[in-house]
Amino acid sequence: MNLSTWAHTANGTRVEEFILLGFPGTWHFQVSLVVVFALTYSLTVIGNASIIALVSMNSTLHTPMYFFLCNLSFLEIWYTTGVVPKAIGVMLGTSQTISFSVCILQLFFLLSLGSTECFLLSVMAYDRYLAICYPLRYSSLMSTVLCAQLALSSWLGGFLAISLLAFLTSRLTFCGPDVINHFLCDIDSFLALSCSDTWPVELATFLVSIIVVVASCVLTLVSYGYIISSVLRIQSAHGRKKAFSTCSAHLSVVTIWYGSIMFLYVKPSAQNSLDLNKLVNTLNTVVTPLLNPFIYTLRNKEVKQALGRACQKK
Repeated sequence: MNLSTWAHTANGTRVEEFILLGFPGTWHFQVSLVVVFALTYSLTVIGNASIIALVSMNSTLHTPMYFFLCNLSFLEIWYTTGVVPKAIGVMLGTSQTISFSVCILQLFFLLSLGSTECFLLSVMAYDRYLAICYPLRYSSLMSTVLCAQLALSSWLGGFLAISLLAFLTSRLTFCGPDVINHFLCDIDSFLALSCSDTWPVELATFLVSIIVVVASCVLTLVSYGYIISSVLRIQSAHGRKKAFSTCSAHLSVVTIWYGSIMFLYVKPSAQNSLDLNKLVNTLNTVVTPLLNPFIYTLRNKEVKQALGRACQKK
């Protein structure tokens, strides 16, 4: 059955499409936002693609940490691609409408990729925990097979976790209006427009948030707790500085990501202002994907050396 046939109004007619409002403001303000979004998107794609290429071409970077980082970079490219091009069209007024089916698909892929990122961040924290707390056994503990299993589990878990939620959302009915006060399709916007009982969707959203977001956040923080405890016991000041440098970079990404995600989704009902949601969504769909490659690599000596060798070859 076509997804759009699941959205019926009370009189039996179908809601074929929605209208995305984007950000309020003058034409000059919209153009300024378009420039910022376009520049950020370009840098995000170039930065994350460069990480994948750099790791692929340098055998010294063929380690579990960079394998997971490549997975994260690949995810960030598609995560921001699912939002920014359409958002630019909305702000320019050239592509403000979106069909119900496409809206559901965008919601599904964004939430699935977001869930996958939660799992990947937990896996990356666990990898750093093994590397710092068990340095002599690290290579045997974090084997190539385990790396592949953890990455695959993160991707499968992320998409499976959102499947039921996306299905329940697609069964909501809409009686009008059909205007979404956002630049993308999100759960709160659907709940605000629906004229049917939204309790199942709100409950599913809350439960998925607890299982995916809170659980992965706790695992990540526990891993870093053990890491910090282990780092404090390092005798060498240089060793402590190097370890803390890596940890602080990772923790900054974790804080930004989990802080915004928890604000948006870890709540018993849709209570947040939609205008405020737009700002937070901008943070985790536009800004965070740009920051990740720079935060994870600029303070990393191995990446700098590999980048230097690549530049010398040219």
